[in-house]
Parts: sequence; structure tokens; C-alpha cells
Amino acid sequence: MRSNRKFDFVKSSRIFLTISAAVLLIGLIALGVFGVNYGIDFSSGTSVDITTTKKLEDTQVKAYLDEQNLGDYTLVSGENRESIRFKTALNEQQEKDFKANFLAKLDPDASFEINIVDVDIAKEQERNALIGMAVASLGIMLYIVIRFEWRFSIGAIVSTVYDALFVICVFSIFRLEVNLPFILAVLTIIGYSINDTVVIFDRIRENLRFAKIKSHADLDKLVNDSIWQTLARSINTVITVLVAAVCLFIFGGGSIKLFSLAIIIGLASGAYSSIFIASQVWLYFKKKEPLKKVAVKPQSSL
Repeated sequence: MRSNRKFDFVKSSRIFLTISAAVLLIGLIALGVFGVNYGIDFSSGTSVDITTTKKLEDTQVKAYLDEQNLGDYTLVSGENRESIRFKTALNEQQEKDFKANFLAKLDPDASFEINIVDVDIAKEQERNALIGMAVASLGIMLYIVIRFEWRFSIGAIVSTVYDALFVICVFSIFRLEVNLPFILAVLTIIGYSINDTVVIFDRIRENLRFAKIKSHADLDKLVNDSIWQTLARSINTVITVLVAAVCLFIFGGGSIKLFSLAIIIGLASGAYSSIFIASQVWLYFKKKEPLKKVAVKPQSSL
């Protein structure tokens, strides 16, 4: 088990762990101050997706929305598509007037997809989403606990929590909308992060079976070698999914752009945390264990 690589992941881990802690602290402060920008899935309101037969200027659509006087809104314009999110839930008459006026003033052949979420439904969806995330996360953690020893489990849990919080904090800082697709993205991120972590842990455990550990330096070398031996596989896996996520972000519709962005951020964070957080946490606790002394056979006297 030899490694000729120059970069020492273990030696550099303290720097990366410090940076990770600082970034996460800033994110948590922002999350505490600004909170999360909930979409209508969790905060009630109305989403209106309009497919038009011609390209409309943003100024036209904004002027029309201001005329309707339906409260605060956000507008995302695409090629022959307008996505509008109202902060309030429209009643039946407001919805009917909105359609009729849009057809009369902007595009007589436009088609509409309108979804209305009231306060009670929004609260129920928020509660169900949190329960779903908690159950899925606990299931994954239980799998790690059963498959590996407790030191591996702690490393996996710490890195997974970091990935989820990192994505949430990024969305909080930049006031990006958090909706049901975002919850799916976080669960997907947790899955990929655990996958990367398990690959490295499997190699560490395998190498540990045949290694002769006499000092902490031997443990450092074992972790470094294990990371290098699995690095190509991890990078290839991340790049494959990352290409698909980037394509969805660039060419996909407005409804999946934030989902794709969350996946992109989470994939990068997951690959990073598996190397610089999960494996290093295991190494930290492993070094707390007393090293097994190698028995020395007494020399026979002649």
C-alpha cells in the first residue's frame, strides 16, 4: 500500500476543517437572521405558469401585473413562458379576471397552469416535508451505524449534516426560494454524500485489515492512501451527475432551475466533505484509541 502522491489530505485537513467551520458559522448566522425564503409550497400563495405563443417583453408583463393589483409577486421569464408567484392566494374571481385580462391585453392564445396553496395546506406540506427529511436521514444514519463501527458512523453523520446545512445556508444567504423540489434536492444530496463517504470508508476498513499500525503516522498514511485509491471513482461519479445537473440548470425550465442549482452545490459539498470531514473525523477518534503493541518474541539464548 504505497502512495507516491504529493498532496497530503490528512496534513491539510486542519486548514480545510477550519475553513468549513467558518463558512458554516457564517451561513448559520445568516440563516438565523434572515431565515429561509419559503416558496408558496410552504408559505401559501399562487403560482401561475403561462405558455405564450409569442415572446413577451418583461416590461409588458410587469406593467400588466402592476395593473392587476394582486399584491407582491416574483416574475421569471423564459422563451414563450412566464412564471409568476403571488404571495397571496387568489380567489376564484381574481383568477378568472387575471386570465381574461391577460388574453385580452397580451396574448389571446396563451395557456395557463395555476396552483393555489392556502395557509393550512402550506403548513401541512411544511410539516410533512420536515418529517420526510427526518425519517430519510435517520434511515441513512441507521444504515451507516449497522454497517460500520461507531467511529465511521460519527464521521458519516457529521459530513452529511454539513452538506445539508451548507446548501440550506447558501439558499438563505442569497434568498433563493425553498420549495418541495428543494427538499427532494437535499435528500438527493444526502444520498450522494453518503455514497462517496461509504466508498472511502470501505477502502479504509479494507486497508486497515492488512495494515500494521504502529504509530499515528501509519494511520495518517492509511487514510491518505485510501482517499487516493478511491479519488478517481468519486470524481467520475460526481462529474457524471454534475454534467446532467448543469445541463438541467442551463436548459431546463424555471421550475427546476433551483432544484438543479441545489444539486450542483450539494454534489460539490458532498465530494469535499467525504474527503476532508468524514474521513478526518474517523481518524481523529481512531487516534484516541490506544495503539496495539506488536509483540516481540524473546531471543533464545545459546
